[in-house]
Parts: sequence; structure tokens; C-alpha cells
Amino acid sequence: MRFIVDKHERYVVIEPLIDFLDRESAAKLKGEFMLRNTSGQRNIVLNLSNVESASEDVLRMGLLARRLCKASGGLFILTGLNESVSDLLKVSGCAPRFKITDTVTSAEDMIFGNEIQLDLRKG
Repeated sequence: MRFIVDKHERYVVIEPLIDFLDRESAAKLKGEFMLRNTSGQRNIVLNLSNVESASEDVLRMGLLARRLCKASGGLFILTGLNESVSDLLKVSGCAPRFKITDTVTSAEDMIFGNEIQLDLRKG
């Protein structure tokens, strides 16, 4: 499975270049999330604009990524969801657990808002 990693100072955007996310691709993404998180990235955006559908394994991978980001004070954000993936999240009852935006730009705004709040708490 191929994916694009767009690394920024305060966040990373990961965009799978595949139309169906299955168990194997979820495992590869999980490894990428763990690598990025342990290397200091606490904010991860998963851009699913190329994904047409996904298996339930992707939900577990997403929940793990959410826990990793939350534990370090960051955010895990899903963006670019199509109707099929959105329905999977709703049917599973997982949708409320995720931050979901329509665009990467909206995700960036959410991250910067969170970072400002963290900086204010420290100061």
C-alpha cells in the first residue's frame, strides 16, 4: 500500500493512495501512526479522500491513533470521508469518538486552535 506523508511543524497529514482500506493496509497505517507519534508528532490528520470504502479493521486502527495523539496532548482528525466510510463510522457507533472535518484546511485550523490552548495552559 502506498500513502503520502505530508509532514509539517506541528502536525502530519497521511493520505492513503488506495480505494479500499483492509486489514493489511490498516496495519501499515497503524505502524506509520506509531512511528510518527513516537518521533514527536502529536497531531495526525488522516486524509481519506482517495478511499472509497473500508473494513472494520480501520476503526480499530483509528481508535489506536486517537489514543496515541490524545495521550500526548494532540489530535487525531479524519478528513475527506465519503458516504461509505462515514456510514461505517456511524453504524459502528464510533463517529462521536473522532474529530472529523471536510477538508485538510479545516483540520489544520482545529489543530492550531488546540495548540494555542495548550500554549496558554503552559504559560
